[in-house]
Amino acid sequence: MVVEGLDGAGKHTFTTELVAELGGHGATVTTFAFPRYDDDVHAELARDALYGRMGDLASSVHAMAVLFALDRRAAAHGLRAALDTHDVVLVDRYVASNAAYSAARLGQDTDGGVVGWVRALEIDRFGIPVPDHQLLLAPPPEVAAERARSREATDPGRARDAYESDDGLQARTDAAYRELAARSWLSPWTVLDDPAVAPSALVPALLRGT
Repeated sequence: MVVEGLDGAGKHTFTTELVAELGGHGATVTTFAFPRYDDDVHAELARDALYGRMGDLASSVHAMAVLFALDRRAAAHGLRAALDTHDVVLVDRYVASNAAYSAARLGQDTDGGVVGWVRALEIDRFGIPVPDHQLLLAPPPEVAAERARSREATDPGRARDAYESDDGLQARTDAAYRELAARSWLSPWTVLDDPAVAPSALVPALLRGT
């Protein structure tokens, strides 16, 4: 299962709580989080670009998308192994994030060319596993942005990058995510725009799928 959402949507917290809930029901669970900035050279280069340390690399939507895709390609073997040995594999950000951010940066709808290009690159060419379900955490973009700003203020090592600090891009990406969910892109989606929904509400459905 993939957990998607804007920066500041609460993906890390939600995933942590969901892992605890699943473990409490006896399920074996493992997690992945993308981009793997500290574990993969492609993700490291993307991070450098987002902080202005790679010249004009970040200005190329397709170049950045390729770097993020290569990070997942390098992790594909580990993902497949985890799927074989665990009841539930939870992934914080995945292929849809590449599609949503790329479409938002280019001003395209999700039926435009770049979303199809991302799918062809990551799924068809790189053979990255297709998720069986995707969950979109979807608070209003202004709420997610305020959380990201608060995180930056309290954590000196967590300055917002070029994507995170662009409120317009975040709003367009939110719209792209919602379009992907409505289209059931790659797999079925669940959209959670109610902050009162607890991770425990998802556990029965996840365990039925194991």
